[in-house]
Amino acid sequence: MIAIIGLVAGVLLGLLLKPEVPLYLQPYLPIAIVAALDAMFGGLRARLEGIFDEKVFVVSFLSNTIIAALIVFLGDQLGVGSQLSTGVVVVLGIRIFSNVAAIRRKLFRA
Repeated sequence: MIAIIGLVAGVLLGLLLKPEVPLYLQPYLPIAIVAALDAMFGGLRARLEGIFDEKVFVVSFLSNTIIAALIVFLGDQLGVGSQLSTGVVVVLGIRIFSNVAAIRRKLFRA
């Protein structure tokens, strides 16, 4: 229940305050969001399988987000940022769909 209250409060604050992402961080935000979604769906899958661990979730969430952003940053420095961004999105997208498929199988037995 606390998580839902926090989510609602965060969304409301975001809508009211309308924060702006600095221009130099804008290329990394979509990648960080996809990495965070990957960790979230992995955590939900682990919860449904009965193997969820809070420490593993937090470390996974932070490391996925930081590593994905660093890969894109490295790509920008090498001049191939868009190609590495696409690669990160593809890999994390495959992981997200894999976790969603496992969640669907667990919930609907299908």
